[in-house]
Amino acid sequence: MAGKYPVSPLAPAAFPALPVIRGASFATVAAGVRYAGRTDVMLARLAPGTTMAGVFTKSSTRSAPVLDCQAKIGGDGDAGAAIVVNSGNANAFTGRNGIEATRAVTSAAAAVLGLPEDRVFSSSTGVIGEKLPAERITAKLGDLAAVLDEGKIEEAAKAIMTTDTFPKGASAEVMIDGQVVRIAGIAKGSGMIAPDMATMLVYIFTDAAVERPVLQDMVSTLSDLTFNCITVDSDTSTSDTLLMAATGASGVRVTEGNTAFIEALRGVMLDLAHQVVKDGEGATKFVEIHVSGAPSDADARTHAMAIANSPLVKTAIAGEDPNWGRIVMAIGKSGAPADRDLISIWFGDVLVADKGWASADYKEADGAAHMKGQELSIKVDLGMGGGAATVWTCDLTHGYIDINADYRS
Repeated sequence: MAGKYPVSPLAPAAFPALPVIRGASFATVAAGVRYAGRTDVMLARLAPGTTMAGVFTKSSTRSAPVLDCQAKIGGDGDAGAAIVVNSGNANAFTGRNGIEATRAVTSAAAAVLGLPEDRVFSSSTGVIGEKLPAERITAKLGDLAAVLDEGKIEEAAKAIMTTDTFPKGASAEVMIDGQVVRIAGIAKGSGMIAPDMATMLVYIFTDAAVERPVLQDMVSTLSDLTFNCITVDSDTSTSDTLLMAATGASGVRVTEGNTAFIEALRGVMLDLAHQVVKDGEGATKFVEIHVSGAPSDADARTHAMAIANSPLVKTAIAGEDPNWGRIVMAIGKSGAPADRDLISIWFGDVLVADKGWASADYKEADGAAHMKGQELSIKVDLGMGGGAATVWTCDLTHGYIDINADYRS
């Protein structure tokens, strides 16, 4: 499926130059999981001493690999770890077959790499409800192990794509105790994006040494500020997984209160989250929605997501129509508190509605001019309190229908 559609107009000019993360090596292969001749399996080998953290979908129909990762993520071990990812098949809604396929992949990887099976994590992404041909993956694990390389993270980003039109990567470097600590991450995601934990598939690596409980707390907290604030189509995947590995290879220990590291990690996660939205299926506009003046931050987020997920709002954006009445509609249906006569709305810096009325100075041409841009801003103030939230979304075009109408063909 990757490469079948034109590259998103919002895509970055090129894949970023990600730093090598010592202790993390990668390999990819075309295993024919679903499509012939397509690179579709990624293996990551993580050095002894690596700590792992993760967040996962809350879907009631989550996949066998997600359940397996959830069972393993709290463990520790000095042997290192590994991650195996396939695209083309989600191994979701596959019953006992899904459990057996997941076990087959993780146990085979453990044997090839000399790891305990509970230190091998797996993810699958693609079509739901079809048996995963695990034997096609296990047959390639020896080949993958033989070519593991710290410099192949870009190839790994490409191997996990489904309807993505570009691979996604982000990185940061931060000075801690006079030494450089590096963070690099990759992600896949384009449709079925309304995370309720982390998002889609995301893998983040750092050479810092971070104790597992500290790493888990960071990942969980920052997911709520990044991946849980994006939406493409309001649909939450059965396979959403974020795994983070801290190899410790730099020798620099990061503790709970290290704000420099936390901010660097937040930047990587937010960059990846934004790239997922910019690769939203059929997307032509990237939209930031900021709601302030709510009774609480939670209320502000509810309103912001109602706006971001509204098909009427998103199609108006696609048509470059400054139809602010649809913003009002979305606020009204969200279920969070709002007072019609206190609401103010901006498109960019253009005040459209002022405390319950159309602004006396508003000109339709000014709102329309803002909507013609590729990166848009919608701001709402509810005038009721100090709560605020920001979320990110994209427009809804006919391209979304085209992609999803023939997704399995």
